[in-house]
Amino acid sequence: MRRLSLTVRLVLLNTCLSTLITCFVLGLLFSISSREIQLNVEQQLADRVQSAEDLVSYREGRLEFDSDLLESEHGIYLAVYDEESGELLYGRVPYGFIYDLAFEAGQLRSVTSQDMHYLVMDEGLNLGGGENLVIRGVTSLTAAEADFQRSLHLALILFPFLVGLTALAGYLLSRRALMPVAQITETVESIQKDGDLSRRVHLGDGNDEIYRLAATFDHLLETIEAGVKREQQFTSDVAHELRTPLSVLSIQCDELSHQPELSDESRTQVALLSRKIDAMTEMVNQLLLFSRIDQQRMTLHKERVDMSELVAFCIEEMQELAASKQIAIIDEIEEECYCEADATLMIRLVINLIENAITYGYVNGHIWVKLYRLDHRLYLKIRDDGIGIAKKDLPHIFERFYRADPSRHEQHSGLGLAMVQWIVQVHQGQMEVSSEPEKGSTFICQFPC
Repeated sequence: MRRLSLTVRLVLLNTCLSTLITCFVLGLLFSISSREIQLNVEQQLADRVQSAEDLVSYREGRLEFDSDLLESEHGIYLAVYDEESGELLYGRVPYGFIYDLAFEAGQLRSVTSQDMHYLVMDEGLNLGGGENLVIRGVTSLTAAEADFQRSLHLALILFPFLVGLTALAGYLLSRRALMPVAQITETVESIQKDGDLSRRVHLGDGNDEIYRLAATFDHLLETIEAGVKREQQFTSDVAHELRTPLSVLSIQCDELSHQPELSDESRTQVALLSRKIDAMTEMVNQLLLFSRIDQQRMTLHKERVDMSELVAFCIEEMQELAASKQIAIIDEIEEECYCEADATLMIRLVINLIENAITYGYVNGHIWVKLYRLDHRLYLKIRDDGIGIAKKDLPHIFERFYRADPSRHEQHSGLGLAMVQWIVQVHQGQMEVSSEPEKGSTFICQFPC
C-alpha cells in the first residue's frame, strides 16, 4: 500500500483536529446558547407578568384594564382571569392554547398544546373589592426553538465548507512550510541522477530546523565532494605513475623473450609475465579513462558511424582470443546500420562485451553477435552459453571492480561492464541484461539511429 505524502498527512491531521475542535466548540456553544435562550425567555416572561400588575386597577367598584395588556411584546401574551370562576376577563392568549389550564401562582411551567410548546407563568393579584385575579403570561417556546433550529441548520450547512476551507488552508500552509524539504529532495534526486556533487540546496538564511538541516546537508555535500575529488585525483595520479614502469616492464619482457639463450621454461614465464603486464596496462588505461570521466574531462567525438563495419572489425579483432578457448563467434550483422556515435567508444563497448563473453564462456562454447535495426533504433545483441550470472549478482555487474566470483577469474579487472554502461548512457541508449547460471548471458544495447 502506497504511503501518503507528508503534506497530505499533515493536512489530514490538521483537518481532523480542527474538525474535532470545531465540533466540540460548536456543540458547547449551542448547548450553552440553548440554555441561555431558555433562561432569557423565562426572565422576559417573569418581568412581563410582574409589570402587568400595574396595568390592572380597581376604581369606583369596577376593574379597569390598560390596553397594553392586548399587546404581545416579545411574543408574550397576557390575560387576566377570575381566579374562582376561571373566566377570562381581559387580554388574550395564543391561538390553540389551553383555555381551561389550571392556575399555579408563581410557577413557571412548560405546557404542550396542539404540538406547540409554551412557557406559562401565573401571578395572583388582589386589588380589593373581594375579587381575586390571576395574571397569566404565555409565550411560545416553539418559536424560540425554531430560531435555534435554524441557527443549528445553518451551522450544519456551513460546517462542510468550513472543513474544506480548513483543509485548503492547511494544505497551502503545509506546502509552503515543506517547500524547503521539497528543495532538498529535488537536490538529492538531481545528484543521484547526474552525479554532480557540486550542487547545493542553498536555502538561504533561517533559524528553524529545516534550514539547519539544509545547511548541514550542504556541508555534508562539500565534505563528500572533497573526498570524491581526492579519490579521483589519487586514482589519476596512481594510474599515471604506473604507466611508465609498466611500459618499461613490457619493453624488457619483449627484449628478454627474444634472447636466444633463454630456456623454454623461462620463455614461458616471460610470456606469462608479459600477459600480466598487458592486463595491468589495460586496467591502468581504463582507470585513467574513468578518471577523465569522473572529472568531466572526457570529450565525445560523435560522427556518423557505420556500426555494421565497426562490429565486424571488433569480431575479427577478438577471434584470436576466442580461439584460445575454442569459442566460436557467430555473427548476424545487418548491412548499413548507421548511428551518431563516438567510434572509439563504440569499439571499446563491443570489444568489452565480447571479451566478457569469452572470459566467462566455456571451452568449445559459442558467442552470438547480432546487429539490427527496429523502429528507428539500433540494437546490438551479444549472447553466450557460458557460466551465466547469478540473480543476486545481476544488480551489481555494472559496478566498478565488481566480480561475481573473484577467485575464479583473477585476471579480470571488473571495469569492462562499468565502461560499457557509461558508453551506452552518454549515447542516450538503453541496456538490458538477462542471465541464468550455467546457461549463459545476453546483453542488449540499443541506440537511436
